[in-house]
Amino acid sequence: MANHMQFGFQDASSPIMEELVKFHDHALMTALAICSLVLYLLTMMLTEKLSSSTVDAQEIELVWTILPAIVLIMLALPSLQILYMMDEINEPDLTLKAIGHQWYWSYEYTDFKDLTFDSYMTPTADLPLGHFRLLEVDHRVVVPMESLVRVIVTADDVLHSWAVPSLGVKTDAIPGRLNQTSFTATRPGVFYGQCSEICGANHSFMPIVVESAPLANFENWSSLLSS
Repeated sequence: MANHMQFGFQDASSPIMEELVKFHDHALMTALAICSLVLYLLTMMLTEKLSSSTVDAQEIELVWTILPAIVLIMLALPSLQILYMMDEINEPDLTLKAIGHQWYWSYEYTDFKDLTFDSYMTPTADLPLGHFRLLEVDHRVVVPMESLVRVIVTADDVLHSWAVPSLGVKTDAIPGRLNQTSFTATRPGVFYGQCSEICGANHSFMPIVVESAPLANFENWSSLLSS
């Protein structure tokens, strides 16, 4: 859960998000090294007396051609690896369908017979003590912990986006099209997200709440909801 004084990412709760945080730190340190080098060279040029270089111009050209190529490779390889990890979905343990409406979400657990429900934002007047305003819903999405969950995302009217930052997922919901993503919650907890595509007047009022629970708790919840 993010707060108003937070400058970094939320705590990672899935392997994909952990990799994204690592890549962010890797790219940030690379950018910091480049900026430090450029600042040092500018300082030297402004403070030192100009003198003729004893290094051959061809050698300099070789260095400033090879070094940027190495930096780009250092950034591209882990980036491509994460892209393939995010796109690869092998034998999911659970399939969840998320349908965006103006302005609420509908969910269908396709592995179960009659497990469907709508998820609306809880009004401030009905909000229980200690819950988050504009982020809590009347029906949470419950998923089993440490299980691969495939999410099929679509929309019924306009463009929406199903996004939960702690789990590292953000997928556009497009009418007439099925997009898919996946995640594995590595710990129990409640993870909050919001629609991330401007979809109308009440775009800010269609939150997403994913609750990760042990398998036994998930089975009890699904049996109660479907009965």
